Amino acid sequence: MKICVLASTNGTDLQAILDEMAAEEMENIELCFVLVNKTNCGAVKKAENAHIPVIFLPERGENGEKIDRETYGRQIDDACREFGIDLIVLVGWMRILSPWFVRKWKKKIINIHPSLLPKYPGMDLDVHQAVLAAGEKESGMTIHYVDEGVDSGEIILQKTVEIAPGETKESLKEKVQELEKKWYPAVIRQLRNKMANEG
Repeated sequence: MKICVLASTNGTDLQAILDEMAAEEMENIELCFVLVNKTNCGAVKKAENAHIPVIFLPERGENGEKIDRETYGRQIDDACREFGIDLIVLVGWMRILSPWFVRKWKKKIINIHPSLLPKYPGMDLDVHQAVLAAGEKESGMTIHYVDEGVDSGEIILQKTVEIAPGETKESLKEKVQELEKKWYPAVIRQLRNKMANEG
């Protein structure tokens, strides 16, 4: 199964995938490239250290104008088709994908979100702060297919953590990231097995 990662941020979950690949835990899964929309994001260095090709796709044209979502989606689509990608993995990807792109890649794009969806969706929210402010007793992470909404696609897997007395947003983030690092590679393996059975 050929996968690619779309990343905009530090790439913590990308590193977890790379670590499992290095440990030969990701049999028959090839990470073909990491596509970023920011050259200074941590995911770039993580990909380069693992000798994974990095594709930089700027969000603005030569004259500084923002590239519209559909055009941008078609550029991502070109890269995916060139490499024969089977699954697109979002890791801290901070741009909403176009409806055209999401429809074309239906059930072939997955995302990870640091809350128990449908609670606390969205990219701009300080999720862990919002969870604590609401007095929740637990939080966790959700891995889901990407659809045309924001964090609204079909849920593949959720895992929870208890919120301890005196929990801070930093300590909660750390707990949730531990879940993400364990379960994102596991879900990719699960989808590889599903594809193999369907194929």
